[in-house]
Amino acid sequence: MSSFWSIWITVLTIVVIVGCFVLLRIASKNNTGVEEGKSMGHSFDGIEELNNPLPKWWSYLFYITIVFGVVYLALYPGLGNFKGFLGWSSANQSIGTENGIVADSKAAVELAAKEGRWVQYDQEVKRADEKFGPIFTAYAETPLDELVKNEEALKVGGRLFLQNCSQCHGSDARGSKGFPNLADGDWLWGGELAEIKTSIMNGRHGMMPPKGGLPIEDSEIKGLAEYITKLAGRDHDAALAAQGQGSFMKGCFACHGMDGSGNKLMGAPNLTNNIWLYGGSRGSIEQTIKNGRSGVMPAWKDVLGEEKVHVITAYVYSLSNK
Repeated sequence: MSSFWSIWITVLTIVVIVGCFVLLRIASKNNTGVEEGKSMGHSFDGIEELNNPLPKWWSYLFYITIVFGVVYLALYPGLGNFKGFLGWSSANQSIGTENGIVADSKAAVELAAKEGRWVQYDQEVKRADEKFGPIFTAYAETPLDELVKNEEALKVGGRLFLQNCSQCHGSDARGSKGFPNLADGDWLWGGELAEIKTSIMNGRHGMMPPKGGLPIEDSEIKGLAEYITKLAGRDHDAALAAQGQGSFMKGCFACHGMDGSGNKLMGAPNLTNNIWLYGGSRGSIEQTIKNGRSGVMPAWKDVLGEEKVHVITAYVYSLSNK
């Protein structure tokens, strides 16, 4: 943090704490000129305002809160770059020493212990690695086609999924608008074990440009949407769909295939199975064609590591292959 922001945060924090103390002192004194317990001369709907002081217990709680805040900020980080007298740190980033900076997690924990400082996050990670590391190593050494039969591994994968993937795909993995359903057996980039693992490890970026990047006029969009509705096996206007087929043949087949069954190498959706990522109403289809869509699945290899991704892959595969 720069010196400017450090000073700004420190000054602002101190001003707020002092301000709270001053405000409490003012509110605790009778500055009205009216004797305590007497009427302030205000009434509304039969309710009269009296000059009553703050309850003592309430005032004491405020004072205790202020004292707690001061003590906390003295012991722990909170005032800009001031680290606190305990030297506590939630992580190992930029831990300074006389000889430089230690960035390695294990080294940071050892250094903190030697110097009598607290590095809570790194200590927890170290303990977790010692306890669970061998388990994940054993899972990682198990081929995926065998791991999907291991009920304990699937339970671990399910918990990892809830912690890291459910925010987008839902706790039941059934997704929502713009986020794929992982339990329906329909896969944009392929549903084999290796393909799923690649998707999780490296992420995916699916992009359909407006009108597919083709010379399609706005007047053609309604017909094209009707033809796509026909491909999905739904009730449709045959004449309008026939017009839309001509628009489809301008180049939509390059990604979605001549029969509309999609292309997993490009992440192009299958248009014949009536499964829709961004909605299957005619209005939603028309909007997708006109404005295009762009979806990003982040890469998890650097966040979770391959061992955990290996277990999640088995769990995700099991959702549609029970």
